[in-house]
Amino acid sequence: MNRNVDIVCVGEALIDFIGEQLEHPIKDTKDYHRYLGGSPTNVAMNMCRLGLQVEMVATVGKDGLGHYIVNRLREAKVCTSHLRETSKKPTTVIFISRTQHTPEFIAFRGADTEITPEQLPDALLQQTRIYHTTCFALSKKPARDTLLMQAKRAKELGCQLSIDINYSEKIWPNNASALKAIETYCSFGPLVKVSQDDVDRLFGKGLTHEKVFAILHGMGAQLICFTLGKEGAKLSQKGQEVIALSALKVEKIMDATGAGDAFWSGFLFAYLKGKSNEKCMEAALQMAAIKLQNVGRIPDYADVISKVLGI
Repeated sequence: MNRNVDIVCVGEALIDFIGEQLEHPIKDTKDYHRYLGGSPTNVAMNMCRLGLQVEMVATVGKDGLGHYIVNRLREAKVCTSHLRETSKKPTTVIFISRTQHTPEFIAFRGADTEITPEQLPDALLQQTRIYHTTCFALSKKPARDTLLMQAKRAKELGCQLSIDINYSEKIWPNNASALKAIETYCSFGPLVKVSQDDVDRLFGKGLTHEKVFAILHGMGAQLICFTLGKEGAKLSQKGQEVIALSALKVEKIMDATGAGDAFWSGFLFAYLKGKSNEKCMEAALQMAAIKLQNVGRIPDYADVISKVLGI
């Protein structure tokens, strides 16, 4: 079957209000700038800028912020035919501190939780190569039930699954519930991205990298990328030696928000191009380095990544 949709990004499409004052906690931040946000949305935008065919499946409020999101996605040529607007809840917004490190945030959840099975029909999944979502998207019902049910269906229809385990207890206070949902999703053999912060929040601090890989492979994850900030990243695939690569040097970090999404976008782009695991990691680290040097959206970087991959 010809699959003409490279990736379906399912989950939160929202507004990030990022502080203008660098390294100020939210309580001391006076000014904010509006950005299109949400981890799956960032990945969708990045993948489109890399020239791929992208479908965004999300729900936004039927309000000014929702209209802004839809317009921005369409300007970037992201397909929004399965994006839904609702008058029942407002568009989700998040206030975020601007920092070189893990940012502080306050989330006001709304329409992002209202994803329905009708937004992920078989006709779409049959055309899709990668079905991607996040822990944030799984954190609330009814979206959680939809995402898990349709992930299973996507697997049955031949999609490769992907997830960013961007777990936060502030978003998902019930740790046992989170672990159960993650285990269910991992049983479908996804590509997994997880950071040191995610691991510490989800499993507790002090686990070795080998233990983290063992837990996630035990759940069913096919391949795991473990991002380690300035220490780079590691990749584990079942039955193969772990690959470790150093982060690229960044002279001045402007903003860390979205760096993980940029990393995963680079990885999935190279994966879709059939590149080796090491090349996928190189593309991922290159994309993350570019993002760290820019506030908000990152510039068009297709040429840079093409050079890294030799395409």
